[in-house]
Amino acid sequence: MSAPSVTLQDSQPDSVSPSGKLHAGTPAFRSTARAMFVGGFCTFAMVYGTQPLMPLFAHDFSLTPAAASGVVSMSTGGLALALIPASLLADRFGRRALMNLALALGAVLMLMSAFVAGFGAFLQLRAVFGLVMAGLPAVAMAYLSEEVDAKSLGHSMGLYIAGNALGGMCGRLLASLLADHVGWRGAVLALAVIGAVGAWQFWRWLPASRHFQPRRHDFARMGRELRGMLRDGGLPWLFLTAFLLMGCFVSLYNYLGFRLLAAPFHLSQSALALVFSLYVVGIWSSAWVGRLADGLGRRNVLWMMVLMMLAGLLLTLGDTLWLLVPGVALFTFGFFAAHSVASSWVGLRAREGRALASALYLTAYYLGSSVFGSMSGLMWGRGGWHGVATALALVLLVQLGVSLWLRRLQPLPQV
Repeated sequence: MSAPSVTLQDSQPDSVSPSGKLHAGTPAFRSTARAMFVGGFCTFAMVYGTQPLMPLFAHDFSLTPAAASGVVSMSTGGLALALIPASLLADRFGRRALMNLALALGAVLMLMSAFVAGFGAFLQLRAVFGLVMAGLPAVAMAYLSEEVDAKSLGHSMGLYIAGNALGGMCGRLLASLLADHVGWRGAVLALAVIGAVGAWQFWRWLPASRHFQPRRHDFARMGRELRGMLRDGGLPWLFLTAFLLMGCFVSLYNYLGFRLLAAPFHLSQSALALVFSLYVVGIWSSAWVGRLADGLGRRNVLWMMVLMMLAGLLLTLGDTLWLLVPGVALFTFGFFAAHSVASSWVGLRAREGRALASALYLTAYYLGSSVFGSMSGLMWGRGGWHGVATALALVLLVQLGVSLWLRRLQPLPQV
């Protein structure tokens, strides 16, 4: 147990609720909330900060856009593969230790990748980075659920998710701004420094687990839960939704830089950072559409958000920023809103094994990023931005069909 954690827990009698859990307004709760915000911020700043650097990698290493997309796809692929194993390790050996280790090793791997000589070595480090970083998102929500009082859980969870979104946006912004002046190596180095500082603060601020109990897994029970999910009328389609939606979203942002740096736009990396700031639209849309779905029903909202993504995608075909920028904003709004609706729907449909259902959803989510993020680059080679947009439109039409199928589902009675 670290010294700050001892101080928080032993000298603050009002830091816990009668249940023994942390509650809002107390020093230990504030320390936990700060730590989880910083952890989420640094994780996704390092994961997605390399995305706007893809054109620089393509130039420096003579790569196609599809090959350059590996700087994102390798890390998200590693995340997808390691999420469930990481959650199993955390159940056995502890939440806090695994999250601390993930952030610290992630920063070290990011630092190493700034100095590699070849692109192949960079990709190998990104793959290992993804495997390592799964240790935080795989167990963060489990840690909060165990340590924070139910009445304060929504607050702490919201701060963690906000950290995720802001980290993804700020990592992209910072890397774009720095790349014009110090190249991709300097930008990656800056992301590593952010990760290192964040890992130190996370270790200082996060209290030790008070309610964690190591447990062995009943794999027979997990098998029964998995079979039940696959027989459910909605969950497999929601997992497919995560795969398709995230694949489209990452693909659009992967190749947006190539489009905007070339004719007729000829933007600089710094100007590109302003376009990536449209990510903030999604942070707002998640909360707003989440409330809308609570009132109208998720099955009545999801398909509308997919149509919004399609409309935004069509606007990006215009050769003027007055059409492209609103199109990207509309696409981003629709994606975050749809993701918010689908992910919350998983929790409502999964009566047993909710943790497993959430892990499967996230696995599909990051696999979509990895698979489509690279495959759509092949369409860039065939038809430039119009080729990418055509591929994404076809995927979104499939998702629209899935969303309309899900609309036929009757809500389960809530218990």
